[in-house]
Amino acid sequence: MDERNDLIGDMLKSKKTTPLQGQGKPLPKGYLQRDIFQNFQKIAKDAGYLPPWLKLQKEIAALVHQAQSKQDIATINEKIKEYNSICPPQMQRYPISLEGLEKAKTLW
Repeated sequence: MDERNDLIGDMLKSKKTTPLQGQGKPLPKGYLQRDIFQNFQKIAKDAGYLPPWLKLQKEIAALVHQAQSKQDIATINEKIKEYNSICPPQMQRYPISLEGLEKAKTLW
């Protein structure tokens, strides 16, 4: 093996590593009971991450409560189409109408 290309060996010899946060401490309680995806979900939730479709859902809810005209309804329905294209199928919603605006306010 060529001594000039031993990058990992050079890194180990230099020992210029910075300690990781939490290094040497026990894992958080419940960490080993969850799988990788569940751990990711918990970390993302704790960090305040929201999927794009949930952000859009909150935006649509605010628009529904402020809507007063047919133009507002048309804008909301465009956002609902976008929302339906990115959210899980069981979370999809129907377009709203000016007549059904009060019902939509309770649903959104």
